[in-house]
Amino acid sequence: MANVNPLKIGDLTARVPVIQGGMGVGVSLSSLAGNVAKEGGIGVISTAQIGYREPDFDTDPIGANLRAIGTEIAKAREIAKGGALGVNIMVATRKYEEYVKAAVAAGIDLIISGAGLPMDLPKIVGTAKTKLAPIVSSVKSAQVIMKYWWKKYSRLPDAVVVEGPLAGGHLGFHKEQLADVEGLHYDDEVKAIIAQVNETAAAHGTEIPVVMAGGVYTREDMEHYLEMGASGVQMATRFVTTYECDADPAYKQSYIDAKKEDIVIVQSPVGMPGRAILNPFMKRAKEEKIPHEKCHLCISTCKGADTPYCITDALVNAVKGKVDEALLFCGANAYRATHLEHVKDILEEFA
Repeated sequence: MANVNPLKIGDLTARVPVIQGGMGVGVSLSSLAGNVAKEGGIGVISTAQIGYREPDFDTDPIGANLRAIGTEIAKAREIAKGGALGVNIMVATRKYEEYVKAAVAAGIDLIISGAGLPMDLPKIVGTAKTKLAPIVSSVKSAQVIMKYWWKKYSRLPDAVVVEGPLAGGHLGFHKEQLADVEGLHYDDEVKAIIAQVNETAAAHGTEIPVVMAGGVYTREDMEHYLEMGASGVQMATRFVTTYECDADPAYKQSYIDAKKEDIVIVQSPVGMPGRAILNPFMKRAKEEKIPHEKCHLCISTCKGADTPYCITDALVNAVKGKVDEALLFCGANAYRATHLEHVKDILEEFA
């Protein structure tokens, strides 16, 4: 394939059709997102426990997070030099509505939202210019969202992100499905989602780009999905091992050191399966309950004191480089990383 087309989401244009996936806690903040935007992609900040470095995070996690949303977006804007910026806000986040409003108030270009169906996102955003992109994993979820948004709010998604079974972090699939990813024949589902979204868009005289996420690591991976009819890809794991990524060097090194067999499906303490690097912490978590301190009010599905370990503590340890005491979320291709690289070089490969 020769030159690729830019990714157009309404009046938002990314010269390179790559959205950098949002990675919490603290893995994709202003440095990574700002640099991706500067180099022609869409940079995305994850709002998941974004305020973990704030002095009052332990006593007022929600307040710390809401403050940090504005700070990180402003810092990313300075780096981005006019490039497009988004945030990833999980539907399962406690105080979801407040996070969305904080991002809109900070002037974010795009909100990507999954970990549940963002049914009322148009209502929260109101008349703001912010573009909305729900994350779906099936034709059914795409249909439900488009139908509901149109009926209730006379609005359609500005883009749809399809997250496949090879993605990192929490996954919208059952453990049995993840045990046999090839058996899912997921490309067929992707084609069906693209067809459904295109049909809905055409019926309303508009265009809704579909962006494929999960397992995208090289330009060849992107071309595969562009040939299927996607307008772009979302990629996260590849950006972890960049100089510009906001995580500690030890976190990046854990990807470089990982072998294929080290990447496993784990049961997250908040009730969803996820993909992570097998490390001493995960082995310990299988055997015993790991004590934790005060709740940081992260995900609404967390059982608080009854949880086997605190996911916030485990992810904060990861981003701070305490990798043996951490949950190291990653995509299926993390083992392919062999060295650190610059965001600029990755986006030149995909341009």
